[in-house]
Amino acid sequence: MPRPDASIDRLSASSYRIPTESPESDGTIAWDSTTLVLAEASGGGQTGIGYSYADRSAADLIGRKLSAAVVGLDAMDVPRAWEAMRASARNLGRPGVASTAISAVDAALWDLKAKLLGVSLADLLGRARDAVPAYASGGFTSQSIGELEAQLGGWAAEGFRMVKMKVGRDPGADPDRVRAAREAIGPDVALFVDANGACDRKRALRLAERFAEQGVCWFEEPVSSDDPEGLRLLRDRVPAPMEVAAGEYAYGDRDFRALLLAGAVDVLQADATRCLGLTGFLRAGTLASAFGVPLSAHCAPSLHVPSCCALAVVRHVEDFYDHHRIEHLLFDGAPRAEGGMLRPDRSRPGLGLDFKRADAERFAT
Repeated sequence: MPRPDASIDRLSASSYRIPTESPESDGTIAWDSTTLVLAEASGGGQTGIGYSYADRSAADLIGRKLSAAVVGLDAMDVPRAWEAMRASARNLGRPGVASTAISAVDAALWDLKAKLLGVSLADLLGRARDAVPAYASGGFTSQSIGELEAQLGGWAAEGFRMVKMKVGRDPGADPDRVRAAREAIGPDVALFVDANGACDRKRALRLAERFAEQGVCWFEEPVSSDDPEGLRLLRDRVPAPMEVAAGEYAYGDRDFRALLLAGAVDVLQADATRCLGLTGFLRAGTLASAFGVPLSAHCAPSLHVPSCCALAVVRHVEDFYDHHRIEHLLFDGAPRAEGGMLRPDRSRPGLGLDFKRADAERFAT
């Protein structure tokens, strides 16, 4: 196949605030909406799209700063554009909002490259597998026990073999909520919990011991990911076979290395909407593999599926309730799990997503 001769001739961004169906909360924060920042990169008669879940300021940063760094570059050279964006954000404080902006653009550039080549992104990256296991995720602390049982039990009935719920806002109530979740999903579905860093070390360990009674096998951010020593302590002491996971707030290689060097996690998490895009996610996979630690994709299921299929080190992807809803609301081609598996649609070029602009307009910010 001849190499397309195309430069990036335009980069733009927009943001969309989508209200939740009801108030939601986890162990540390509460929210009533989620903002999606969409990046669009054009060249060679094609337009690639990428996105992040971030503040609308990320869209401003893309339009004012990152566009100057990438417009004019060869659309085939995504790594060059990635390095240019990182350099342009040096004095802005790259971890945080700048990283989410770079992440959205990087995904758009990969989508553009695949479209210019006329292939799916899964085929461009190469596949270690045809599909990736998914776990259904929600179980917000704002839900009643009845709502929790209906949601998680419904996912189990749909064929998910793993489900996750939030804990940590009211540790006194958590054991009862976990027990109710276990009864709703049955004994053969894996139960994960996520404290979002809400607990101190001693409280997290006490909860882990109680959760183990219900067969919980995954404890995500039992303490803050800013405390890798605490994560290591919990990893060493939680009852087997429970695993400790963290990494969703890693904004690049340095953050991933800190968790891995500390021996802080049984499973490393990475989020391509935060860790400098699909390029950053693939780099996280390389680091995880080097340390012999499996990788799990955090949220944004439609974005992660092609890169997850490219990495043998990936264990699963999170099919997060809010993002699943938003991606099906705003994009044609967003995948749906079948038998607990997500697979890329290789008949569609790039990420396989088409932005539903008319439907999204009412959410524009």
